[in-house]
Amino acid sequence: MFNIIMEISKYLILLMMVIYTFECFSVFGYHDAYTKMWILRRQSIWIFMIHFLAFLTLFLRMKEARILVFYVIQVALLGSIILLYGFLYPKVSRLVVNNMCMLLAVGFIMLTRLSYSNAVKQALIVAVSAVLSLFVPVIIRKARFLSRLKIFYAVAGVVALVAVIIVGRVSYGAMLGFEVGGISIQPSELVKIIFVFFVAASLYRIRDFRNVVITTAIAALHVLILVASKDLGAALIVFVVYLVMLYVATRQPVYIAAGLGAGSLASVAAYFLFSHVRTRVTVWKDPFAVYSNGGYQVAQSLFAIGTGGWFGLGLCQGLPDKIPVVTTDFIFSAIAEELGAVFAICIILICVSCYIMFLNIAMQIRDSFYKLVALGLGTCYIFQVFLAIGGVIKFIPSTGVTLPLVSYGGSSLLSTMIMFAIIQGLYILREDEEEDIERQKERQLRAKRRRQAQQAGGPRSNGTRSSAGASSGDRRRKPKSRGSQRVPRP
Repeated sequence: MFNIIMEISKYLILLMMVIYTFECFSVFGYHDAYTKMWILRRQSIWIFMIHFLAFLTLFLRMKEARILVFYVIQVALLGSIILLYGFLYPKVSRLVVNNMCMLLAVGFIMLTRLSYSNAVKQALIVAVSAVLSLFVPVIIRKARFLSRLKIFYAVAGVVALVAVIIVGRVSYGAMLGFEVGGISIQPSELVKIIFVFFVAASLYRIRDFRNVVITTAIAALHVLILVASKDLGAALIVFVVYLVMLYVATRQPVYIAAGLGAGSLASVAAYFLFSHVRTRVTVWKDPFAVYSNGGYQVAQSLFAIGTGGWFGLGLCQGLPDKIPVVTTDFIFSAIAEELGAVFAICIILICVSCYIMFLNIAMQIRDSFYKLVALGLGTCYIFQVFLAIGGVIKFIPSTGVTLPLVSYGGSSLLSTMIMFAIIQGLYILREDEEEDIERQKERQLRAKRRRQAQQAGGPRSNGTRSSAGASSGDRRRKPKSRGSQRVPRP
C-alpha cells in the first residue's frame, strides 16, 4: 500500500508540473482578462498541490514530525510572498511571482530530502530576502537618479571584489567570499547586479568610441579580479552580460567579434594558468576515464540522471547524496534522478519563461536605461541557468555556479530574489508608461472633439453657446477610461 501511494503521488506531481509549465506559455495566447487571471491563480494552486504531495511523501518516508512543522512554515512563507506582492503592488507580474515561488518550492522539497539543516537555513534566507526584495520595486519606481550613479556602481563593484581577494577564504580551489558573524557572504553574486546597472548607466546615452573603451576597461577590471580570485563562473557571466549589453546599446557587430576573440584567448590562457580549469576540461571530455582523479562528481551526476529516466525513481528512492555538493552545484541531478527527466525539463522551461518575461519588459519599456537593465539582468539569470545545468549534464565543463532559486546558497538566493524584484519594479514602470500614453491619447481625443464642436457651432453665436453645448455634450459622450479596462498582463 505504501509503495502504491508513493507511485501515485510521483505521477500526480509530474502531471501537475507539466500543466503548470504549459500554462506559463499558454497564458500569453488569451486576451480575455478573466481567463488570464484564472490561469495565473490556478498556477498558485498547482504550486501548493505539488508542494503538499511532495512533503506528504517525505513525511511518509521519514516519519518525522518536524517535516510537518517545516511544511507549514514553508506554506506560510510562499503564501505570504504571493499575497504581499499582490497587495503591495497590484500591477505586479503575477507570472514572474508564480515562477519564483515554484522554483523556491522545488528547492525546498529537494533540500528537505537531502539536508534538513540546509533546508531550514534556506527558509530563513528566503524569509529575509523576501522582506528586503519587497522594498525594491518601490525604489525602482520612485528613484529617478539611478541612471546617474555610474561612478558609484563602478567603485562599489571593484571594491567588493578586491575585498574578497584580501580577506576571502578558499573554497573548492576558488576564493569566493568571506564570513561575517558566522554568515558566509559571496560578494560576486551582488556585484553582478551592480555591474548591470553600471553598464546601463554608462551606455544608455553616450555610445561613442571613447566611452565604449572606458566602459570596456572597467568591465575588464571586474573580470580580471574574478579570474584572480579563481571565481571563473562569475567571471564568465560578467563577460557574457557585458558583451550582450554592449551590442544592444551600440548595434556594432565588430564589438561582439572583438569580445569573442578576446574571450577565446582568455579561455586558452586560463587553461594553462589554472590547474583546476585543466582538470574540469579533462573531466568534461571523459569523466569516466578520470573517475578517481576529478571525474567522480560528474560521473555520479550522469549516473543519477540516467537512473532516474523520464519519470524518476520517486522522492527518497534514489541515491543523490552520493554526488558531492549535491545541494548547491549539482541539485539538478538530484531532481532528475528522483522526480524524473520530464520534471527537470519543466524546470528548464520555467526558467525560460522567466527569461521571456525579462525580454518582454526590456523590449516594451521606453526608458533606454531601464531597457538595458532588464536585458542585462535577464541575460545574467538565464546564462547562470545555462552554466549550472550545462555543467551537470556534461554539455559544458563544470563552472561551479548554482541553479538560481533552487540550489542552497545565501548570497545566490538573495541576489536572485533582488533581481526578480528589480524586474517587477521595471514591469510596474512599463505599466505606468502605458497608462500615461492612454491618458495622453484620451486628452488629445477630448481636445480634438472640443475643437470640432467649436468649429461646427461658431457662426451661430460667436462660439459662446455652442462651446458650452459642446463641452456638456463632450461630457455626456466622454468614453470610459481605458486604464480601468486594460487587460491585465501576466
